[in-house]
Amino acid sequence: MVVSIMRDSGMNGGGENLFKAISSDTRLSILEHLSKGDKHISGIAREIGISVPVAAKHVKILEKAELIERKKFGNTHMIGIKMNNVYSFLNHFAENKRIEVEQGTTLLEALKSVAAVEVKKMGNRLKVISTDGEEGFYIYEVDGKFSDKTVDEYAFYEDAVVEWKKLVPVTKKRLLVNIRR
Repeated sequence: MVVSIMRDSGMNGGGENLFKAISSDTRLSILEHLSKGDKHISGIAREIGISVPVAAKHVKILEKAELIERKKFGNTHMIGIKMNNVYSFLNHFAENKRIEVEQGTTLLEALKSVAAVEVKKMGNRLKVISTDGEEGFYIYEVDGKFSDKTVDEYAFYEDAVVEWKKLVPVTKKRLLVNIRR
């Protein structure tokens, strides 16, 4: 039985377009500014200190690489980052390991054979708290699907691809809750 374990490091655009897009400090700066929220081209230009026509040229290159998208509201064009494509691009750099295990081997046993893993018992479940010295929260997918089992409960009975992912804190939405008094 063969199990492939991919450690997640996060793209449809052609590789040439992508590498052209990320080869410019200006375009990387645009992506950094857009990671904080959608902006108008003139706002991007102002924030990074370039002219609007120059910003527009850089935006076209980033659009061609599918790293950003244009949202039209009447005559106003807002530019936003396509985070899923950025994550997909980063997935290409995930470390791949191919291992052979016996039927019934748990994911924890398989993972321990390719990485230094530290686990902690939380309640009645084991949680991985560190992989190769990187502390954090980890999740996994087997053949593209999440499991409700912990790593010590999940057992392999057929060949599979496991994606081992460290959750990186990213604030998607922040709620500022005020209690009425």
